[in-house]
Amino acid sequence: MITYIKGAITFKNPTFIVVEAGGIGYHVNISLHTYAQIEKAEQVRILTHVHIKEDAHTLYGFAEESERNFFRLLISVSGVGPATAQIALSSLTPDELRAAIIGEDVSTFKRVKGIGPKTAKRIILDLKDKVLKDSGETPILSAPKDNTLRAEALSALLALGFARSQVQRSLNRILREQTQVDSAEQLIKLALRDLSS
Repeated sequence: MITYIKGAITFKNPTFIVVEAGGIGYHVNISLHTYAQIEKAEQVRILTHVHIKEDAHTLYGFAEESERNFFRLLISVSGVGPATAQIALSSLTPDELRAAIIGEDVSTFKRVKGIGPKTAKRIILDLKDKVLKDSGETPILSAPKDNTLRAEALSALLALGFARSQVQRSLNRILREQTQVDSAEQLIKLALRDLSS
């Protein structure tokens, strides 16, 4: 199995690159997320996943381990192939995918071409426990209103410069303990107090 390829980028566009290593040019499919990170690079060490079918061996490349892990999680879901996983990682960052799965936010997946409501629900059902285990977060059962408030608060707190994992733990704790939260503004204030303590 090829774990990574290190070499010169001889061709590059937003969907694939050609990396020359040991005199061989490797065609590596990439997401927009990876493209943004290697856009200016001439040399690269690209993490890879080899997808093998009867009629083709296809290489997928990733600038970071978290993206490759998400790609592998996505293709483990029935009905999600590598092309759809690549589109998902072009439409959403690994952090946005993680938040959508943990928050059971089906609407976020509407931004991904090829993923309908049924597939989105299957992704959430199949991957939520795995994603929670990887991120060390405790699942919370929340109403759809809570998910909307949570998404708004998360976005605002990230814009203020707080770390996503820290914010998610804080919001989980507040929504679990304070059942009377009824506005994003109130949730943000409570989270700011919690994060500053």
